[in-house]
Amino acid sequence: MNARPLALLPLLLFLAMFIGSGLYYQAQSVDFAFYQISAPVAILPAIVLSILLARGPLNERIDTFIKGIGDNTIITMVLIYLLAGAFASVSKAIGGVDATVTLGLSLVPQSLVLPGLFVITALIATAMGTSMGTIAAIAPIAVGLTEATELPILLTIGTVVGGAMFGDNLSIISDTTIAATRTQGCEMRDKFRMNLKIATPAALLTLVLLYLQGGDGNVEQTGTIEWLKVAPYLAVLVLAVSGLNVMLVLLLGILFAGMVGLSQIADYSVAQFAKDIYAGYSNMQEILILSMLIGGLGAMMKQQDGLEFLAGLIGRLTRRKEGLPPSPRAGELSISTAVALTNAATANNTVAIVISGSLAKDIATRYGVDPKRSASLMDIFSCVVQGLLPYGAQILLASSIAGLSPLKLVGSIHYCLLLGAMALGSILLTRRTG
Repeated sequence: MNARPLALLPLLLFLAMFIGSGLYYQAQSVDFAFYQISAPVAILPAIVLSILLARGPLNERIDTFIKGIGDNTIITMVLIYLLAGAFASVSKAIGGVDATVTLGLSLVPQSLVLPGLFVITALIATAMGTSMGTIAAIAPIAVGLTEATELPILLTIGTVVGGAMFGDNLSIISDTTIAATRTQGCEMRDKFRMNLKIATPAALLTLVLLYLQGGDGNVEQTGTIEWLKVAPYLAVLVLAVSGLNVMLVLLLGILFAGMVGLSQIADYSVAQFAKDIYAGYSNMQEILILSMLIGGLGAMMKQQDGLEFLAGLIGRLTRRKEGLPPSPRAGELSISTAVALTNAATANNTVAIVISGSLAKDIATRYGVDPKRSASLMDIFSCVVQGLLPYGAQILLASSIAGLSPLKLVGSIHYCLLLGAMALGSILLTRRTG
C-alpha cells in the first residue's frame, strides 16, 4: 500500500471551513461564533474534494462513499443516537430533570453547598446525557445561589460546568460515549468502568477543593421528591452497567418514562408521548447526519491510504528505538493527542471523537491498546479540552447565563483540569506488563 498524504486534504479542508467560519464570526462579535455554520454543512466541500481526488470511475468513488455511510458501526451509532435522544426528550418532558434537581437539593447539607452543587449537576448530566442541557437547567439555579449567599459566581458557575462535563463523560446515553464505544468496538459498561477509575479521583479532589473554597451557603429546598420521575434515569443506568444491550436498555427506558408520564401527569397523552419521542429524534439530527457523512469521508480517505499515512507518521514520531515492539503507552499518548487537537480545532467533543475515531482504532490495533482503554481516553481528553475552551458551546452558554467572561470562567473549572492531570498520569505511570 502506498500511503498518500494528499488523501488527508479533504479532512484538512473540513477543519479549515469549520474553524475559519468560527474565527470570522468571532471577529464580527457574533454569539456562538463557532456554531453559526454547522459541521454537517462545513463538511460538504470536503466530501466533494475527496471524490475528485479519488482514483477510478466516478460511480465507484461514490459507491465507496455510500458504503462508508452504511458501515455497520455508523448505522449502529445512528440507531443509538435516535434512541438516546428519544429517552432524554421523554424523560425531560415528564419532569425528570426537575425531580432530579429537587432530589439533589434535598440531600445537600448547608455546609456543603458547592460540593453538593457539583454532585447534583453530575447526576443530572449522567441522567440526561448532555452537558449543554444540564448547564441550561442548573446554571440559573447556581446564579440564584450566588445572589442569596456569599459564594463567588465564577467558582459557582465553574462548578456547574465541571459537574456537567463529569456526567456527560460517564453517561451511557451521551453522544460522546456512543461515538467512542462504537468507533473503538467496545462495550459501554467496560468503557464506563475504565472512565470511572480516572474520573473518580478527579471528582473527589474537586469536591475537596470546592469544600475548602466554598464556605457555607444556604440552599432553599422547594417541592417534594417525585421518585417515579427519577426512576427511568436510574433504571437506564443500572441496566446499561449490568451489560444489557444498549439499544434494548434505551428502548426500555423510553417505555418506562412514557408509562410514568401517562400515569402521573393528567394531560400527558399517548399522542404527546409520540411527539416527545420524535422531538428527541430531531435533537440528534446534527450529530446523526455528521456521523454518516464522516463515515463516508473516512471510507474515501482509507481507500486512498490517507489513514495509513497518518498512522505511519504517528508511528515514526512515537517510536522509541528501532527494533523495539510498539509501546501501548506511546499509542495511548497518540490517541489522546489526536482527539485533543481535533477537539481544539472543532470546538465540539463529539465531532472530535467521530473524526478521529478511525485513526484511534488503527493506532490502538498497532500499539496493542485495549479498545475500552482507547474509547475511555478519547472521551476523557475530548471532555477535558471541551470543558476548557473559551469558544466551546458549554463555556459560552454558562458565561452568557451568568454574565461572565468566558476567558475568566475557564480558570474556575477545576474538574476538567484535574481530570486531564489524572488521565495523563494514568498513561505515564501505569505499570506495563509483557
